[in-house]
Amino acid sequence: MSSSDMNRSLVLRDAKGYTCSKCRQRFPPNLNLSEFQCPACQRVSTTSSPMRINQRSSDTKDNYRVFQVVEKFKKMVSGTKQESDPDSDKFMSLNCHPSLVKRARASTAPRKRALLIGVTYAKWKHRLKGTVNDVKNIRKLLMEIYRFQKDDILVLTEEETMAEFIPTKDNIIKSLNWLVEDCREGDSLVFYFSGHGLRQPDFNNDEQDGYDETICPVDFMEQGMILDNYINAAIVHPLPKGVTLHAIVDACHSGTVLDLVHVYDRTRKKWKNNSPPNGSRKHTNGGLAICISACEDSQMAADTTAVSGKGMNGALTYILIEIVRKYPGPTYGDLIDMIQETIDAVNNSGCLPVKIIRSVLQNRLLQNPLLSASEVFDVKKKHFIM
Repeated sequence: MSSSDMNRSLVLRDAKGYTCSKCRQRFPPNLNLSEFQCPACQRVSTTSSPMRINQRSSDTKDNYRVFQVVEKFKKMVSGTKQESDPDSDKFMSLNCHPSLVKRARASTAPRKRALLIGVTYAKWKHRLKGTVNDVKNIRKLLMEIYRFQKDDILVLTEEETMAEFIPTKDNIIKSLNWLVEDCREGDSLVFYFSGHGLRQPDFNNDEQDGYDETICPVDFMEQGMILDNYINAAIVHPLPKGVTLHAIVDACHSGTVLDLVHVYDRTRKKWKNNSPPNGSRKHTNGGLAICISACEDSQMAADTTAVSGKGMNGALTYILIEIVRKYPGPTYGDLIDMIQETIDAVNNSGCLPVKIIRSVLQNRLLQNPLLSASEVFDVKKKHFIM
């Protein structure tokens, strides 16, 4: 292979546009050049011939781009076991040693860093069974697709044997501080939470709906919940210019759990102002924070606690991962649309057993994913890249 061939990558084309096979960046369909330089990885790329796709009529919600995701999701919720690692029953810590919380940043170069939290509440009657699977799948996605190093991913679950990796309130607070510690321009940060979320009356007049959203540590019955006000102060407020934080929260009432000041209205295709009524500061220090939540503040999120077998997950996590793997580099607008379309298609298919969801009405998933951000951007142009 010649050196010039090594600097080439194939651009795959489908009905939605083009995808660079090297860096997985996605580009719009109005790309007419036969050869161009990928602006993401700088490789000279050659476009492939169009893929054959059986498009359905434009007036139906069962769009082909979500068909495969829906089919796989239907198998999951009906109890079909997914392919699993033959060694999955053997416990292996998802953390590197020594503890990431205590380890200092070794380089001044920009890098990626992630905090992944999955809480099962194993000793509580409202136990969750899919949250650790969620964490494992998100971790795998970050390493395989977005090139995160395992040394820079901190995981808190009840399966971990070391006390500092259990998702207690104290450990979560320490880990939030670790996530943004010494962050600098060019850094990409990820905060992921899968577990219970609740809401409580707002006594500070900084919530437009009158409620604070919360996440629940494993010991929240004794130590209390972690409020959106605290999460904002801990990982949103400190973000300096040039740093991007992505938060993915798969929990009930998680819509504005980061208290970001802009919320995207998917129906009206515009951003809404979510600034605190009392005028308190909820902005970053120049950086960008983006959150994808499982549902709106008043809604419950899909759960798999009553389903046995391997491969069970929260609905948002499962669908998001499937979409990103099948359609690399979607715009934020496309991503949130495809998540919603998949949920709608599953609802219309009538495939959901009543037992597997926290909030049920005629076997429907009562959740609408929510996109929020610290600043307004064009959701149809900006690509989802962590």
